[in-house]
Amino acid sequence: MDPVAQTLADLPVATPRGACRRWLSGFGLSGLVGLAVLAFWILAALFGPAMLPRALAGSGSNAVFSPISAVHWLGTDYLGRDMLMRVINGARYTVGVALIATLIASSVGTVLALLAASGSQALDTVLSRGLDTLTAIPSKMFALIMVAGFGSSVYMLVVMAAIIYIPGAFRIARSLAVNINALDYVVVARTRGEGRLYIMLREILPNILGPMLSDLGLRFVYVVLLLAGLSFLGLGIQPPSADWGSLVRENIGALPDAGASVIIPALAIASLTISVNLVIDNLPGRAARERRRGAH
Repeated sequence: MDPVAQTLADLPVATPRGACRRWLSGFGLSGLVGLAVLAFWILAALFGPAMLPRALAGSGSNAVFSPISAVHWLGTDYLGRDMLMRVINGARYTVGVALIATLIASSVGTVLALLAASGSQALDTVLSRGLDTLTAIPSKMFALIMVAGFGSSVYMLVVMAAIIYIPGAFRIARSLAVNINALDYVVVARTRGEGRLYIMLREILPNILGPMLSDLGLRFVYVVLLLAGLSFLGLGIQPPSADWGSLVRENIGALPDAGASVIIPALAIASLTISVNLVIDNLPGRAARERRRGAH
């Protein structure tokens, strides 16, 4: 057999399972814990309500604020509804609404940043100054104005949260894209006649994707906390639906006697936000890059 062919034949064959194992090995212990908690809440939001017994989804025929028991693992709420079912149902709104709003904010902010970095100076100025006007308005004040003017439907909350966090995503993406746009290989691509779309998608976007994914995780945490705060004030998800912030508000009066109905949703919010931060801090390759920067 040809030596080159023999060498190629001896190389290990990459498999999806092996690639996944190598990717997971890049996380530290805290990163794996955060990834497990985050995966749990995502799966709970997607499949949790369908996997729980239908008997738990009753209309509130149980005792009000029942303690934790073998029947009701997290007790019951102020209407006698099972808190486990309420928390799992609330995950659909807390995780789902925040995730959709974050994806919209990061996507729109990144696209606008690419246009600003690769376009004319006038376009950059218009986009930057226009989005700065939104940044000047406090986020909670803007959210209250939007809710007071247009109501607090799920669609309105998604749009409101996305608008609030588009400027932040734009500023991060633009600062990265402007630096990359001035590099030699981008200048060469522009010199050989490549169009703006090619430069945006092939030269700039791949090089800012990693930092923007980290920013997306942080922005997701901000959106979760914003929506939970609005729900706690009664301006977020409206009954009979409820997210975790609504569950805390509904049962706050029972804190001295039936604290589980208040503490469990609060712990759910805390576990979700902490797990996202742990995943971001332990992304594969990030620790190595930080060590290299520290060495220099």
